[in-house]
Amino acid sequence: MENRISVLFYARKSKKTSKGLVPIYIRITVNGQRLEQSIQRYVPAAQWSAAAGRVKGNNEQAHQINRYLDTLNGKVLRLEREMVVDGVAVNFDNFREKWVGLTEAPRMLIEIFQQHNDQMAALIRAGKDYAPATLDRYNTSRDHTQAFLQWKYGLADIDIKRLNFEFVTDLEFWLKTQRNCSHNTTMKYISNLKKIVNGCIRKGWLLKDPFLGFKTTKQEVEREALTDQELEKIQSKVFLTDRLNYVKDIFLFSCYTGLAYADVKKLKRSEIGLGIDGNNWIFTSRQKTDTQSRIPLLPPALAIIEKYKDYPTCCDSGHVLPVLSNQKMNAYLKEIADVCGISKNLTFHIARHTFATTITLSNGVPIESVSKMLGHRNLKTTQHYAKVLDRKISDDMTLLKDRIISKNSI
Repeated sequence: MENRISVLFYARKSKKTSKGLVPIYIRITVNGQRLEQSIQRYVPAAQWSAAAGRVKGNNEQAHQINRYLDTLNGKVLRLEREMVVDGVAVNFDNFREKWVGLTEAPRMLIEIFQQHNDQMAALIRAGKDYAPATLDRYNTSRDHTQAFLQWKYGLADIDIKRLNFEFVTDLEFWLKTQRNCSHNTTMKYISNLKKIVNGCIRKGWLLKDPFLGFKTTKQEVEREALTDQELEKIQSKVFLTDRLNYVKDIFLFSCYTGLAYADVKKLKRSEIGLGIDGNNWIFTSRQKTDTQSRIPLLPPALAIIEKYKDYPTCCDSGHVLPVLSNQKMNAYLKEIADVCGISKNLTFHIARHTFATTITLSNGVPIESVSKMLGHRNLKTTQHYAKVLDRKISDDMTLLKDRIISKNSI
């Protein structure tokens, strides 16, 4: 149905004053519903023209009142245009709120973003729902969004009703050029912002999705892992400093268990127990996704646990290994890579990739089992590790060649 707003000015003769003056009223009709109120102007009854909806006469008082009536009429048209532009439904209730000044204060994007992050922080303190790293990511996304607002608009914050497709595409451009973010990192930050905007839509604060038509698809990245030879180089190397030997052992433990840095850091001795086969297993939950991981311990991992069983900080805290901060670990890993002559960008996360490919998939462990041990929620995540495994392809093709030769020789 078409939304229609009409304006009528009239004099209410039933409210005539003792001096014979009548009050002028405005009647705004929105889709058949009326809003009527006095405009606080009075004229002699004889000077009001009901047909014209204006004051008769050529004196200054008549001109002033008529100009005021024109101003009110213009205000009605302006409010109607604002509602259309802002995507607000043009109906009686919405118009009445605007007209009588009951409209809510504008909802500001960074303020809403901060409220979201504050709630996330409270849940983390309560030990529920989120990992601290997730909050760090959302705080960074908020900071980037605020810096973009300053760059593009010269503003510290913005009304969410001003968000549109252009805003999103300009933010993508800014992240890639001004912040030098990769495509996937850019999409990660934009996805975090999208979650905030989706919350506004669900609460009825936004009628139109500014992300409509914008794709946050990530580009596929080849996941780097250590080869058997590179793993052996690190394993056989004995360093002169204890700190490098600690980092080496913790890194190798991740290579043989598939645990991410955060999960190795929080791993308690109480999370190691006998599995279904009577051997030692790890029974833990991933900090990132809160999914369960059950991992049979391979001999190299068991040897590392045994090595640190009497380590003072481990005994006091109940943790399996003396894990340093992630920043220090990665810095020392770069040093280890240099000493071992490994050209790959050695970070702690490469250990998890090494477990998935070099240790398990390349040695014939079914992808379903690997997925379970890695704590993945679905098999598609694990399949990224299995896409390019030259050694596995070579082994499979060798078996196929042997079968073909065997057939032909019969």
